[in-house]
Amino acid sequence: MAAPTLLADIGGTNARFALAQGGRLGPIVHLAVADFPEPAAAIRTFLSEHARARPKMAVLAVAGPVEGPPGSERVHLTNGTWVVSAAALRTAFGLRMVRIVNDFAAIAWAVPRLAPRHLITIGAGRAVRRAPVAVLGPGTGLGMAAYLPDPRHPAVLVTEGGHATMPAVDEREARLIAHLRAEVGHVSIERVLSGGGIEHLYGAIGAVEGLSAPVRDVATITGHALAGDCALCVRTLETFCAMLGTVAGNVALTYGARGGVLFAGGIVPRFVDFLARSAFRSRFEAKGRMSAYVRAIPTRVVIHPDPAFLGLMELLRHLSSGR
Repeated sequence: MAAPTLLADIGGTNARFALAQGGRLGPIVHLAVADFPEPAAAIRTFLSEHARARPKMAVLAVAGPVEGPPGSERVHLTNGTWVVSAAALRTAFGLRMVRIVNDFAAIAWAVPRLAPRHLITIGAGRAVRRAPVAVLGPGTGLGMAAYLPDPRHPAVLVTEGGHATMPAVDEREARLIAHLRAEVGHVSIERVLSGGGIEHLYGAIGAVEGLSAPVRDVATITGHALAGDCALCVRTLETFCAMLGTVAGNVALTYGARGGVLFAGGIVPRFVDFLARSAFRSRFEAKGRMSAYVRAIPTRVVIHPDPAFLGLMELLRHLSSGR
């Protein structure tokens, strides 16, 4: 039997590992990034506890910009201290081949493997076959990528669009962004549309609108918003959803994503019903002369628990076939 392939999805908070063999994916193991000084230590722990045979290949998805040519990639975690190097891992574990992609590249590669049961549709719209599909993922940061379908040579386009400047569509949002700019300087999309972004919005709305804002983390803010027992928390989540709609509509236009816009990551799947009731979809469609174009584009939330591993399996299939 062929040796297994090591698969990994490494973010700023968690590193998840699995072994693929014979087209099948083994159990996914979660490790905390903070528990290990560097990625090789986490991989060594995973392999010592879960691998019966030493892998000969590795395909890793890492949350950060990928530098270097295929096979010699290097990534410094955007929201962490780890540096993931293909050359270092190849030497440390005697691997024949190592490929590293951006974490949202992996999720974009999952698009052809996502079934209807893995998606919840928000609003109207109908996907155009073989059209680009955009993928956004508010989580520790904000991932952004696109899947470009083709029968023989599909591709994934990865960007650092989460670090583009956050736009304001009205005076209230301009005041919120101005408040954040005074605190952090450049207000990127990620500064607002992420877990930490919800906390930033909460504080900014409290300050700008003169509301009491006791210190709360994203889970507490979201929990109170869903319970409806904190007006500031509700306003915070409503603002987050509205701004997400604006950015998603911009992304749809930028990519020509007539195949749809998907939302993955650890934030949005937690409040799909709230998102559906919010201004998200109306803001997504509010594109002036291009409103009809955007209105036809479906928006969907990915509820599969591990879409990155679906994507890594798809990428492994392409690498193994030599495409």
